[in-house]
Amino acid sequence: MLLSERKKVVLRAVVEQHVKTAEPVGSKAVAAELGSSVSSATIRNEMAELESLGLLEQPHTSAGRVPSAQGYRAYVNELMRRHDLSPDDAIEINNTLDRSPAVSSHMLEKSLLPEKSKLLYEAGGLASRLTTYPAYALASATGLVSIVRLDFIFIDPFSFIIVALMSNDSVKNKLVHLTSPIDSTALIKLGAVFNANFTGIPEDRITPPLIKSVERAVCDTSGIVAIIAAFAIELLCEAKTIGTHVTGAMSLLNHPEYRDIEKVQRLVNYLSNDKELTKLPSPDASGEIKITIGPENLANELRDTSVMTVRYDAGDDMQGLIGVVGPTRMDYSKVAARLSYIAQGLSRILTGIEN
Repeated sequence: MLLSERKKVVLRAVVEQHVKTAEPVGSKAVAAELGSSVSSATIRNEMAELESLGLLEQPHTSAGRVPSAQGYRAYVNELMRRHDLSPDDAIEINNTLDRSPAVSSHMLEKSLLPEKSKLLYEAGGLASRLTTYPAYALASATGLVSIVRLDFIFIDPFSFIIVALMSNDSVKNKLVHLTSPIDSTALIKLGAVFNANFTGIPEDRITPPLIKSVERAVCDTSGIVAIIAAFAIELLCEAKTIGTHVTGAMSLLNHPEYRDIEKVQRLVNYLSNDKELTKLPSPDASGEIKITIGPENLANELRDTSVMTVRYDAGDDMQGLIGVVGPTRMDYSKVAARLSYIAQGLSRILTGIEN
């Protein structure tokens, strides 16, 4: 949408005033912001035209106006000024990440995924404190994570242990209890068939037809193959992520948009669902911050919110996201600067790169 320079100035002033006050913005407030360069009458006309364009809205109980989701989008795309991170913010971010108990000379080892998960939790907490919004952090594999080898250890006729070596060098195991007996010879055959069919593939290739074919190959009628296949799928799904953390969810109560407790509860419940978190908007390969505003979010729970996310390099062929969820009345420039710096710090630590 092409806007005149004066309309851009007025729209920017309305957005930035509303971000500060959380109140509808009138022409007098805009005039005070702009000084004597534009008259109040002219500002009123410009605000009326911005409303007709769908960039501003007028609450029923107020003479002032507030930005619409479309207005915020125009602001983010064209009018937002770059925010320089303050020295105090930079020091707090560096100190929090560098002094994290999860950070050590051993943390970069692939086998210490829980330590990386702790760091993500602390980074999310830091993002929430600095932005005053709920923050989330996660990391997932960029390449194929697969099962390299499966071993079945016979315990007795009614129990055995599955041992799985993963391509990320982790080892997982599960004790299986059976209702029908199995002997060690059958277990050896089962291991050979599973290693021939279930290694080196992602979870989406472990399909019902594959499971049925393995059941026929080992003459399984007791459900053992299905148990092992389910464990394999679970391992491969878990291997994609080293943690999904949400912190500061109750900080929503500090913002006037969330005075409705039911509204807060719906959003908090949504953010508590790990599966839903993985569906949140994420940046493209360019690495630029992704900002989705109001109705641009597909989930109904996010229709009145904005989501801002940025990528970081988590090392070991993994990538991560850190982001915040808050009202559309968000200080986008300031939040973007803080999130970007946190993401840079995570990349530095998790990849061992010194900037």
